[in-house]
Amino acid sequence: MSQFTHFDEEGASRMVDVSGKEVTTRTARASGRVRMAAETVQLIQQQRLSKGDVLEVARLAGIMAAKQTGGLIPLCHPLVLDAVHVAFAFTGETTLAIEATVVATGRTGVEMEALTAVAVAALTVYDMCKAVDRWMTIEQVRLEEKSGGRSGHLIRLEERPGSV
Repeated sequence: MSQFTHFDEEGASRMVDVSGKEVTTRTARASGRVRMAAETVQLIQQQRLSKGDVLEVARLAGIMAAKQTGGLIPLCHPLVLDAVHVAFAFTGETTLAIEATVVATGRTGVEMEALTAVAVAALTVYDMCKAVDRWMTIEQVRLEEKSGGRSGHLIRLEERPGSV
């Protein structure tokens, strides 16, 4: 594993200097899931929760969160994003899959923005449904793919050591 880039030679925290990097189109795709009771899935699908359309509110929350990542994560660069897409799919009677894709043209990647979009979308689903299902579980928020920049195009093909 390479050296941690957010610490200088003395161990002090730092924001990475990206001024010498090439400006390229950067894309990242992240995923996660929310496990819940089958009855909760049905309420979401039928839009029968009193707070409204859960997935549309969660989509907006994910988009807004991606745009705010630089203000949430201390050493992230504030970025101008070209696109943020948040998608949902029910992958079983108790599982909601969430995927976010973020695109920007710049000197640093958008992995944190995609991960933040997924995490906040999942938290929003929890918030909107907790009155009917307090035991939902947010799981496996992880990077699936990234492209652009020096490291090129990377895709998660298999489980990595330490992942669940």
